[in-house]
Amino acid sequence: MYQFVVFVRKEFYHIWRDKRSLLILFAMPVVLILLFGFALSNEINNARLAVLDFAKDDASLAITQKLSASNYFDIQENLNSYSSIENAFESGKINMVVVFPQDFQDQLLHTNSAPVQIIADASDPNVANVLYSYISAIIADYQSQLWQNQQIPYTITTTIQMIYNPQLKAAYNFVPGVMSMILLLISAMMTSIAIVREKELGSMEVLLVSPAKPMMVIVSKAVPYFFLSFINVCSIIALSVFVLGLPVKGNLALLLAESMLFIFTTISLGLMISNMVQTQQAAMLISLMGFMLPTVMFGGYMFPVENMPKPLQVISNIVPSKWFYYIAKSIMIKGLGFDYVWRETAILTGMTLFFLLVALKNFKIRLA
Repeated sequence: MYQFVVFVRKEFYHIWRDKRSLLILFAMPVVLILLFGFALSNEINNARLAVLDFAKDDASLAITQKLSASNYFDIQENLNSYSSIENAFESGKINMVVVFPQDFQDQLLHTNSAPVQIIADASDPNVANVLYSYISAIIADYQSQLWQNQQIPYTITTTIQMIYNPQLKAAYNFVPGVMSMILLLISAMMTSIAIVREKELGSMEVLLVSPAKPMMVIVSKAVPYFFLSFINVCSIIALSVFVLGLPVKGNLALLLAESMLFIFTTISLGLMISNMVQTQQAAMLISLMGFMLPTVMFGGYMFPVENMPKPLQVISNIVPSKWFYYIAKSIMIKGLGFDYVWRETAILTGMTLFFLLVALKNFKIRLA
């Protein structure tokens, strides 16, 4: 029994001295519970709303104030015409528009019924449905207040128009998201083991004594994975169009060009990791565990980033898949051009240059 206690105590000492084990045992559960507690929620807060009020009477203003006072909506714009609705959606500033017709209050008081039109961005159908239910509940609450001491109840009817995805197909949301996740995981993971594999096989010495410059060695590692990843992009687009029935509404050439840029970004990230670790196991662990969770949580296609606390929204900006997801959805679903995705394109370009510079700086021309 004494020997057993000694071995148990020895194992405790090993764990205590191994800082990585302590990090996994204690830090990871805390981080995960905080991330999942704040980021993973079916409730949507501070959704971006615009109001097109042709009536501007007491009833429409009262409903607008109730929407603004709730935690679910943040009124971004007060529109003036129907023509401004499309521009507001294309700019990505809003998720939904509430339209009040002229003489809204007069219709409600004299005919006991008045309509309200709701226009929603259905590129993410789950968010659109949840937001519609929130607005319907708030309008119903205002309607119930009007029923007090009324023999004939007032009725406010809401009609919903889903744009970009009127059939509410889930593929419209998950195809751009899955494309960004696949490219990030596969391209970064396969590239991250490229240079480490040469070190473990002992063939790095041959490369180091060759007349090739470090930049040439790094780029030569990236080229094959670039072409293979581009084939993946083409196959994903073909499957989404011909099998899932998801049309590419925007410019196909622009979509392919943006996909190539994102492939460059992910490969550069993989090369940076490959130059900073010493084993293939470590490279694959970082690629899988280090990229999977941030991509799923902060990519924007499973959980709305704007629904997260501000610190997590800031962290999401360093996740490359978030920016490509927005680009792919804007081109494929909304049919937008480069004028609407140039900022995200510039961010991915900056990330690519940063990853390449770090990879080049950490490339060791001597093994010892």
